[in-house]
Amino acid sequence: MEAYHGHGKEKESQDLPRVLLFKPPPDFHLFGDECFSSNKFKFLKAWESPLPLDQFLKTHAQSVEAILSSGGAPVTAETLRLMPAVRLVMTTSAGLNHVDIAECRRRGITVANAGNVFSEDVADLAVGLLIDLLRNISASDRFVKQWLRPRQAAEGDCYSLGIGSKLGGKRVGIVGLGSIGSLVAKRLDAFGCSISYNSRTKKPSVSYPFYSNVCELAANCDILIICCGLTAETHHMINKQVLSALGKEGVVINIGRGPIIDEQELVRCLVQGEIKGAGLDVFENEPDVPKELLALDNVVLSPHCAVFTWETFKDRQKLVVENLEAFFSNKPLLTKIVDND
Repeated sequence: MEAYHGHGKEKESQDLPRVLLFKPPPDFHLFGDECFSSNKFKFLKAWESPLPLDQFLKTHAQSVEAILSSGGAPVTAETLRLMPAVRLVMTTSAGLNHVDIAECRRRGITVANAGNVFSEDVADLAVGLLIDLLRNISASDRFVKQWLRPRQAAEGDCYSLGIGSKLGGKRVGIVGLGSIGSLVAKRLDAFGCSISYNSRTKKPSVSYPFYSNVCELAANCDILIICCGLTAETHHMINKQVLSALGKEGVVINIGRGPIIDEQELVRCLVQGEIKGAGLDVFENEPDVPKELLALDNVVLSPHCAVFTWETFKDRQKLVVENLEAFFSNKPLLTKIVDND
């Protein structure tokens, strides 16, 4: 009876609808494969197959109804062409630049993301990078750790780090006043900063000064914080003109996406002293980082980990499972971006 029962369970699993995974999401490395488990669907793991990806997709073309994608696994028009039965793309990120949204719309595919699960953590890191940069925390840490005999260090050695800057009273320009940008503004309000912003449109319920032009925003602030998503319109939006408008005493914080900033121009401005500093969690060609940045004490770097907290990973896993279960139960999704109507 036990053997028969086990066989029944296996058959039941085989009958579950399929969700395609191109590569293991970070959650698998940290929590194991069961972190997205459910009795409503079964994962099809492309990386476990010896077949080339296109052949693997053709083999399962009619059985896969949903795709779970992370930022490192783009969902392209070609992928969707090979998977005609797909009706949902669920991404583990808030950003959607790795999903061909136009093609999903054309094919009537629903798209859902991680919603606002990450917003608090990303806002925290934006402020953390800013304080680190203004107060030379990382540079000071390196300085202390390089002391061979701290007590014999010259009294004035620490002055070589330069004098830090106060956060209170700074003029902060936020590019993208969505869920993350609004939380950044709320945090910096508490420090006594003066907030202004740029977004696609002016927000009637927001009292902060609005600039429709990013150059004008940069010219009227000391700190520029990038919180918007990456689109064709925002690619290299922070360019030479914007950085020049920010000026020699200005700093840039980027917790959006790397290509929003013209990285070559940013490096040049930092090396030549045309802006004061930068705090970066994202880069244009990840995981590659310009080597010039590594030698600069006025730059704080973070490996695209703004969302990496245990609490948020758990919240994301719950959200992903609930969205997928809702989809296969014909119930409303929690964080739908594109409808399939």
